[in-house]
Amino acid sequence: MTDISDPETPPLRVLLANPRGFCAGVVRAIDIVERALDRYGSPVYVRHEIVHNRHVVEKLRRKGAVFVDDLSEIPAGAMTVFSAHGVARSVVEEAATRSLPVLDATCPLVTKVHVQGRRYAKSGRTLVLIGHAGHAEVVGTIGQIDAPIHLVSTVHDVAALPLDRDTQIAYITQTTLSVDDTRGIIAALNERFDDVQGPNVSEICYATQNRQTAARDLARSSDLLIVVGAKNSSNSSRLREIGDEMGVPSYLVDDGDGVDPAWLDGVATVGVTAGASAPDELVDSVIAALRALRPVEVDQLDGAEENISFSLPAALREPRQAAAAE
Repeated sequence: MTDISDPETPPLRVLLANPRGFCAGVVRAIDIVERALDRYGSPVYVRHEIVHNRHVVEKLRRKGAVFVDDLSEIPAGAMTVFSAHGVARSVVEEAATRSLPVLDATCPLVTKVHVQGRRYAKSGRTLVLIGHAGHAEVVGTIGQIDAPIHLVSTVHDVAALPLDRDTQIAYITQTTLSVDDTRGIIAALNERFDDVQGPNVSEICYATQNRQTAARDLARSSDLLIVVGAKNSSNSSRLREIGDEMGVPSYLVDDGDGVDPAWLDGVATVGVTAGASAPDELVDSVIAALRALRPVEVDQLDGAEENISFSLPAALREPRQAAAAE
């Protein structure tokens, strides 16, 4: 292992991906919870993790957010927030039946998928959802569309669909998938069926595409890739997989505590990126962990500039005085 006390030890070059970390949908979701706490006071109840990151959830919990798995855990009349991943219509209806005041933090790009799916179903097409079974976004999307949905995760799943070749197909996608894998599945659908409609792969979440492109650029210049993000974060896992696919040892860590000194043996350049639900402070903690092991020089790659923002729910855009007067 490299001796940090050795004055001849060469600096470790740390390359930061650009863009990395929070996307507009995540910023909006966290902002909704924080503004709700500020406006209505604690507790504010959040159904499921607002985003898939333990640090973000714990920080909001310390401010007074209460995270629950089911609406039945929320007291009558308590302010309720739906997570960025979206929820099924049955959840929306249950909240209305219980007269729970709701702030919907569903990412607008996820809502766009719901709208696309309903439109395709209304036109009579058989709907295929490209996504991962059990993921919160997939569960919510399936529950938002009043029509049968065939879920596929791989090209092999497409081959196994119990549908005739002349079936009129329409597909929608989970927003956090591998762009390359999704492109392959769309190609398989077009090969398997004669009549297929769906969004172009370029319409997949801008943040997902930008972070995957940046991770690919990063891997080309790195001996080791560290992705900051939660194990249950789909988009973070995809970034690590990209590094692996490009032949670069790649690891997914929650924060700097996850860095293994053994990873640095023989390594001159470490690429660091972060999933869309990982705050920059966790990237800073990884850099600090690397700096404790070796002298470090930090550079940032050029990348796509993101200027997208999403508006808050109307209830949080109103002046506080107007809300109090209601």
